Amino acid sequence: MSAAIAMVMSPAPGRDLDGRYRNSPLLEWFESLASGKGLCCSHADGHAVEDIDWEARDGHYRVRLPKTADSKVMIWVDVPDDAIITVPNKVGRTMVWPIYNDLYPEISIRCFMPGSMT
Repeated sequence: MSAAIAMVMSPAPGRDLDGRYRNSPLLEWFESLASGKGLCCSHADGHAVEDIDWEARDGHYRVRLPKTADSKVMIWVDVPDDAIITVPNKVGRTMVWPIYNDLYPEISIRCFMPGSMT
């Protein structure tokens, strides 16, 4: 189960702090992604989300994330409408940019990009 969660939450080329995605053809696109909350990759690392870990209900999205940055406990978090990325999804996978803060128990979602649910 731990391995599956680790694969689901593997970082995507959001913030490229160590330069390993410098030659990716999608680097510029990732760096330009923004929601109503601002640029995505400048404040949080993006993670690919499996289809079973997100859903649309009553016109809104929610996503299953670790309760804390280092937790194995998963919880459902509502995606704020202003966190949704509206440009076409070039990677095809659902992506989320969560922000964990030690001072606040709530997970903040900076950006969310729905995938195709295939």
